[in-house]
Amino acid sequence: MITVAQLRAARALLNWSQDDLAVRSGVSKPTIARLELGDGMLGGYGSTREKLIAALETAGVIFIPENGGGPGVRLRTGSDPSRNH
Repeated sequence: MITVAQLRAARALLNWSQDDLAVRSGVSKPTIARLELGDGMLGGYGSTREKLIAALETAGVIFIPENGGGPGVRLRTGSDPSRNH
């Protein structure tokens, strides 16, 4: 599971809009917008979360779990966000 903040941060790292994520994940923009309004753990159906995470990971995002310093995101070495837009 990831948090809503991680989802938003991952989009920011890639310089993706909600529209970009919708196209790449197959999840509708209204669904993404609704999910991003939340706080805490990312809600929605498991299949929806899986699609969002898969699209972001394919683009080079690494989700960092809670490890005492808080959950986070980073780009895989060699990832170029400008090529993913």
